[in-house]
Amino acid sequence: MEYKIGVIRGDGIGPEIVNEAVKVLDAVSGKYGFTLKYTDIDMGGCSIDKYGVPLTDEAIDAAKASDAVLMGSIGGDAKTSSWYKLEPSKRPEAGLLAIRKELNLFANLRPSMLYDELKGACPLSEVTADKGFDMIIVRELTGGLYFGERYTKNSHGIETAVDTLSYDEVEIRRAAIKAFDIAMKRNRKVTLVDKANVLDSSRLWRKVTAKVAESYPDVDYDTMLVDNAAMQLVKDPAQFDVILTENMFGDILSDEAAMITGSIGMLPSASLNDTKFGLYEPSGGSAPDIAGKNVANPIATILSASMMLRYSLDQDEASDAIDAAVKQVLKDGYRTGDIMSDGCTKVNTDEMGNLIAGKL
Repeated sequence: MEYKIGVIRGDGIGPEIVNEAVKVLDAVSGKYGFTLKYTDIDMGGCSIDKYGVPLTDEAIDAAKASDAVLMGSIGGDAKTSSWYKLEPSKRPEAGLLAIRKELNLFANLRPSMLYDELKGACPLSEVTADKGFDMIIVRELTGGLYFGERYTKNSHGIETAVDTLSYDEVEIRRAAIKAFDIAMKRNRKVTLVDKANVLDSSRLWRKVTAKVAESYPDVDYDTMLVDNAAMQLVKDPAQFDVILTENMFGDILSDEAAMITGSIGMLPSASLNDTKFGLYEPSGGSAPDIAGKNVANPIATILSASMMLRYSLDQDEASDAIDAAVKQVLKDGYRTGDIMSDGCTKVNTDEMGNLIAGKL
């Protein structure tokens, strides 16, 4: 079996961490008897440098022709990079928003789990860390404030900015179904996070999601206001299984959930449409301050590649093997600098990739 994989290496540390993920994919594909054919796709700052725009029509076509897309990190230093002197629609992140829309990637999956081997890196109390946690945030990705009408105007000498938050029931329903389907494969609990005490859009989220929940009687469904959810994530993250939420809330909460694991460099993500196609990327940013130094943690990208095998290619055994290899390397005491602790062996980006590939 041969699969076509689009590869967006991206900016900053993106090329380094993607290289290690490809190394691991090549190792596991050889073991489990399938072939991956890679096509490089430019997006973000590297595309701006080549073509003057963060995403070309040719790049979109190449992504659509793929079975899945593996991506590094997009963007640079907003204070120093020339990319951020351009108008917002031509900056690197605009390419990311555009490809999500073009590929109809409406659901973003961001797992957050605390490895036993990394409890010492968790910033939460020892009691909380000892309980552990394993959750996944399902974030609606193509609606809400980030895609609503926006403008800035000056009226009678007073400048006003407007961003529009809008959702319809179709957008909400498909995200909710994705969350409940995932919960059925996990611990069968979904928590909808919203601001229903204030926002009409949140009240529609509650109405539609409650209806979806009726079709999943084996799933425990509840709701939580976003400010309380932010607090509960640092107080008792073990209570969560699947968190379902809208775009902006998901953007914020998933970063919070990432950091309580000890390092955002540990966490993968997947953005899915209503087919098996998905775009897979690490949860962290492009970290331009360490780009090219061979010190970035590639594990989040390697685990994103594992998610790609599971959700888009139906290669569950290969995905399980990668997950087990990552866990074993951590158990053996190898660490990149961001997760380094006493008594462990510090390794570089490519060394970590070699160790994980070697376990396969």
